[in-house]
Amino acid sequence: MDRYVTGAVIRRLREKGRLTQEELARKIHVSSKAVSKWETGQGFPDISLLEPLAAALGISVLELLSGEDVRNENPSSNMARGHFYVCPVCGNVIRTVGEAVVSCCGITLPPCQPEDEDGEHAIRAEISDDEYFVTVDHPMTREHYISFLAAVSDNAVQFVKLYPEGPAQARFRIERVTALYACCNRHGLFAAKPPRYR
Repeated sequence: MDRYVTGAVIRRLREKGRLTQEELARKIHVSSKAVSKWETGQGFPDISLLEPLAAALGISVLELLSGEDVRNENPSSNMARGHFYVCPVCGNVIRTVGEAVVSCCGITLPPCQPEDEDGEHAIRAEISDDEYFVTVDHPMTREHYISFLAAVSDNAVQFVKLYPEGPAQARFRIERVTALYACCNRHGLFAAKPPRYR
């Protein structure tokens, strides 16, 4: 674990929940002195207390460890505003609709920040009937390859997982697509605007 809950986070979340140190201590069965020590940086909560502490503060353990309480303020979120997360250990790909704290294989994942396509990661899209035929002229070796292609609109994400030694290509329905993505296992996420359709 590369980060651990800090006293400043505990204090901020406790005050946000309008709890005194004593009230928080009672909820998790510790002394108010222990809470005071955590908040002043003179100690840390035992790992066995993280779950009850998070519950008492009204957030998840991941949110507590990251120092951010994430709430979905807009349940009708726009898919185009979401993020991709890629686990460097197992290669799992997670797409969120909005802000989130995402963990895989014991690691809190940062959202992938897409870069504009470049010469080595050029995303080509040809229109064929009502589909985009998307290709990336990129090595597809076991060590260096495009791991997925995606097409994102305001109401959907179309996703194709790719594998080494296979073609870096996919077909996506054109309807409402606003961005195309290609993820290189070495260089990260690249984005391109799709060609205009009629």
